[in-house]
Amino acid sequence: MNLEAIPYVGEICALLAPLSWAFAVILFRWAGQTVPPFTLNLFKNVLGLALGLLTLLALGDPVYRDAPLEDYLILIGSGVIGIGVSDLLFFMSLNRVGAALWSIVNTSYSPSIILLAILFLGETLTPVQWIGVIMILSAVLAVAWMRGPKGQIPPKQLAVGIALGVLAMFTQGVSVVIVKPLLERTDLLWNFVWRVAAGLVFMLIVLPFRPNRRTVIRAFTRVKDLSRMLPGSAVGTYVSLMFWLLGMKYAKASVASVLNQTNSLFVFVLAALLLKEPVTRLRVLGLIVGLTGVALVTFFGSGP
Repeated sequence: MNLEAIPYVGEICALLAPLSWAFAVILFRWAGQTVPPFTLNLFKNVLGLALGLLTLLALGDPVYRDAPLEDYLILIGSGVIGIGVSDLLFFMSLNRVGAALWSIVNTSYSPSIILLAILFLGETLTPVQWIGVIMILSAVLAVAWMRGPKGQIPPKQLAVGIALGVLAMFTQGVSVVIVKPLLERTDLLWNFVWRVAAGLVFMLIVLPFRPNRRTVIRAFTRVKDLSRMLPGSAVGTYVSLMFWLLGMKYAKASVASVLNQTNSLFVFVLAALLLKEPVTRLRVLGLIVGLTGVALVTFFGSGP
């Protein structure tokens, strides 16, 4: 099938990527009600690696390539931080604050990338972009006052959830900045497979030292746990990635990156519709402020 013949195929895929990820977040939230974060992240990585390897083989692409050792070390470091650590922090945060509030905390990803890009890539910000960063940080801090009607989320739980979410976005930013130069000159799917493999190996090394390691292993044999972990892992680790790759391939990178930023909006809406999480004026205002900040950071740069 010639995908290029489909009008706006790149833009459609770039929009389906955050939409499918939003559904995955809702499914992860549902799974997290009975499955611990470490177990869920481990299963997600096992399934993601298996599907990634099958896709590489189906395309006839090699798993191991004649690349410099430095490239593999970069992929391993990025995978450990972004897949092994950051995704675990994401699940821990999601369990504590819920999908709707996490969609607001998620906007802190942009400031994390910006800070790291300034420190390590020599990039600069325009005054308007700095305003956007301040708006995003304000929205994230305001989450502390968004416990919902009758304060469903205890203050301590909310504070810990916010901290874990911001740390998840920061470590994800570190993993992206580390691997960014490599992404520009190598195949994205090959990168994905090696990063997931590194994150998975890291978690397997950590597993024997966890006090609940037997519970983690048993979850892989229980139909009830598998039925909860499988949908979100498949959609979030594979379906969303495939749409993202197609969007980056067939749409302009600038357009695709902007459309990808809609994931916070999708998560917020789906959390209200499917999880019945409360929608308050303060939460809506926080989301609007956060997304406006993301738009300012995205559209008002100083140019290439």
